[in-house]
Amino acid sequence: MPEEPIHEKEQPEEETQEEEEIIEEVIEEEADPEEDDLDYEEEWIGEEDWGEEEDQDVLVEEEVPIFVDNGDGTVSDTKNGLMWAKADSYGEFGYGINWYEALDYCDSLNEKKFAGYDDWRLASNDDAKTLFSFTKSNYDKDGAELHIDPVFQEGGGHNTWTYEEKPDYSQYAMKFSYVTGNEVWEHKDNEYSHVRAVRDLVKDEWEPEWREETRKFKR
Repeated sequence: MPEEPIHEKEQPEEETQEEEEIIEEVIEEEADPEEDDLDYEEEWIGEEDWGEEEDQDVLVEEEVPIFVDNGDGTVSDTKNGLMWAKADSYGEFGYGINWYEALDYCDSLNEKKFAGYDDWRLASNDDAKTLFSFTKSNYDKDGAELHIDPVFQEGGGHNTWTYEEKPDYSQYAMKFSYVTGNEVWEHKDNEYSHVRAVRDLVKDEWEPEWREETRKFKR
């Protein structure tokens, strides 16, 4: 006898319809925009609190100025621990001075205890550089722009002698320009220069015996 063909068992229509409904529900859940919005909102929990923070006043710490006018003819450098005479030698003499006269100028400030101090000196090159900044503007005796803080007196010289002497060439000393920000070795006899006197704002209380014995002016 010939074999009868095998036929797959047909599923009842009710079961097939139920499966289709389940599949449709799953697809709708995955594509439900309401649930997407819900997830988005959950990610931004606390958004209202942020808005309240923005409305609160922000306390800004006041910036302390680097250069402070002491009201006694001096200016304190709070960053580098230096005190400067507010005016330079040109402000007192009205003309340029050589390096030796610059030394005498500092001695004269010490002799009369300018602003109550007797330790005024020529600046080092590093000291002189601390005054220079391209963001600052002042003016010299000729109206040329100087790049130093406007807290200093206007109408002074455009440079300053320093105490640094050229090695092996003692007739030269370093001079710093407040127009260009450059230093140059200048002959000590040059009379077209000026000086800005400076002193250390913070000094060690202890001094060696030889310094005490050789101090010209007692406090």
